[in-house]
Amino acid sequence: MSKVRNYVSETVEEMRDKVSWPSYSELQNSSVLVLIGSLIFAIVVGAMDLVFDSGLTWFYNQF
Repeated sequence: MSKVRNYVSETVEEMRDKVSWPSYSELQNSSVLVLIGSLIFAIVVGAMDLVFDSGLTWFYNQF
């Protein structure tokens, strides 16, 4: 049980003293960047899905 207690106390100490936490403005900028990247990725994947769906529908209707 002392190993678990030691692990938890060392984890808390490291999170408090050794981790560099971003400021609120840095966090906002990163969040906006992730949101824009996710939207671009979703648009690209959606466009690819539309192209493949249209192409395969056309191909299968040929037979």
